[in-house]
Amino acid sequence: MKKYLPIIFVLSLVKLVIHLVANRNYGFHRDELLHLSVSEHLDWGYMEFPPFIAFVGKLAHFLFGYSLSGVRLFPTVAGVAILVLCCMIAKELGGKKNAIMLAGISVLAFIPFFRNHTLFQPVAFDQFFWTLGFYFLIRYFNTKNIKFLIYLGITAGIGLLNKYTFVVWGLGIAIGLLFFEKGRVFRNKWLYISGILAFIIVLPNILWQFNHDFPLLTHLQQLKESQLDEIGPYDFALEQLKMPFTLLISLIGLLASFFDSELNKYKSIGVAVLVIFFTMWVLQSKAYYFFAIYPILFALGAVKVEKILERKPVWNYAVATVLFVPTVYFIPMATPILPIEDFVAYSKLQPEKDGRIILTGDYADMFGWDEQVKLVDSLYRSLPKMEKENCIILAENYGEAGAVKILGDQYNLPDPVSRHGSFWTWGPGKKNPEVVISLGNEDEVVNELFEEYTLVKEITHKYAIDEENDIPVYICRKPKVKLHQIWPGLEKYIFE
Repeated sequence: MKKYLPIIFVLSLVKLVIHLVANRNYGFHRDELLHLSVSEHLDWGYMEFPPFIAFVGKLAHFLFGYSLSGVRLFPTVAGVAILVLCCMIAKELGGKKNAIMLAGISVLAFIPFFRNHTLFQPVAFDQFFWTLGFYFLIRYFNTKNIKFLIYLGITAGIGLLNKYTFVVWGLGIAIGLLFFEKGRVFRNKWLYISGILAFIIVLPNILWQFNHDFPLLTHLQQLKESQLDEIGPYDFALEQLKMPFTLLISLIGLLASFFDSELNKYKSIGVAVLVIFFTMWVLQSKAYYFFAIYPILFALGAVKVEKILERKPVWNYAVATVLFVPTVYFIPMATPILPIEDFVAYSKLQPEKDGRIILTGDYADMFGWDEQVKLVDSLYRSLPKMEKENCIILAENYGEAGAVKILGDQYNLPDPVSRHGSFWTWGPGKKNPEVVISLGNEDEVVNELFEEYTLVKEITHKYAIDEENDIPVYICRKPKVKLHQIWPGLEKYIFE
């Protein structure tokens, strides 16, 4: 393996440098603000997701504070680790220099990974745990060493603490193992010990779900109604076609797992891939959930291509060029490697009549938060001391609440209150405020809660997403109701 380290190092360095440049640009995405906010309330679960991202967020804050580039280093490291694992898997599958190169290039050329490995979200870690699980599985196939089954169980347990879609990975693996040596592994007690170990690791989160009436089910239902039902019957499959060159490598790898005389010993991997694909398709999953499967397919495809080109190895470099060169144009659209003004010019975006520039959802969701927090801070500081001590900041959604919590840290703002997502679980606090700064709540909401309220400003930003433009900010007094009394009834609005 040592002789292949220079190839892996160079490819990893390329990926790392691209992300280090991109990670410092724009601002936090609304989801990143939520994930950092939950890290301030460590628990075994949250309304929207399992706890792993909160633990990583706590570590990120300990090391880097709320530095944008520091926080984003963690998904980037996960992305680099995926590239390294993909190359290691190619080696385990019998690949040599060119296969390892093609495996790494495939990860670099897969455009969605640039987005996934930039944002501080569970996605990057999910992809890492999927790839690590496949690596341990292949190591077990090759060595029959039971320690890799134990490692597989640990990976599965931690993977479930990161993202619940790992259940689908487990289903695929379980069915795939039926096709490895005629299912002999199911007679091995260590497989079941591995499963028990995974269960023990995830058990605290299961108990948390039980104690909170399984908010996961409510969240899945809301997600289905608001997003998944809008996905067409073929959208999941069609989305995979948008990356044709890396898809071709993947399909070559999938076919090789069934029909190649040397690689068909890994046909259980191919079966697992098909089970996962069709399960996600039937469940109308978002297309990016499936992206975690590609590193194992890249490794299989790279090994097969190296074999096909065994007599003309120079052609491997042509394949690598075809894979990566077309990617370069799209990198600024997947990760913010360009300053925003340069990106607007690069993408040839034109301003709307009101002067706004319409960006993609991810990029647009990185703007506007600083302006909101600065205005809230100026209002808070303008209050008399007595009012300031008994003031709360009431935010309409988790993005706005997260901005006040994370970006407001530098201003020593009080913790925000919001009925949205996990913020609801932390309640309205013990204050009985006479003054409330309302951020993002519409007129009918503040009118229902307060006798007196004054619109201070409607915040706009030329790059911000639609729902974070024309954001009303109110100073409110004389509450009609006590928040702690109505708070339990707001639970039904958590996922709206």
